Amino acid sequence: MSELLNATVEIVENNNNHYECPKIILLDKKQWIYVQNRHNLTPRERQIAELVCQGLRNGKIAEHLRIKPGTVKTHIRNIYRKVQVQSKIAMLLRFVTEARILSERYNESHRICVAE
Repeated sequence: MSELLNATVEIVENNNNHYECPKIILLDKKQWIYVQNRHNLTPRERQIAELVCQGLRNGKIAEHLRIKPGTVKTHIRNIYRKVQVQSKIAMLLRFVTEARILSERYNESHRICVAE
């Protein structure tokens, strides 16, 4: 699972105080496409799921996407229904697990047999 976790650092400004906030990227683009196709997520649902999995709260997602918090809540509810989960953490765990399975399948299909 360590190969799925790529951390970058983002500088955040809050009340004239600067601090570093880790921005965690759990899935790469290929893995997100897999998750999107597997669960039939719309592009906007995928976008919101990515932001949720980065740890953003509904209000921050709404600000970032310039939509209303109620719209974010509706998208998240639709994602839960499609993914068959009941919480953000369950959604994140499902996506990471599925991405890991995808990575394992890819690695198994690309192993090179070396003659001894």
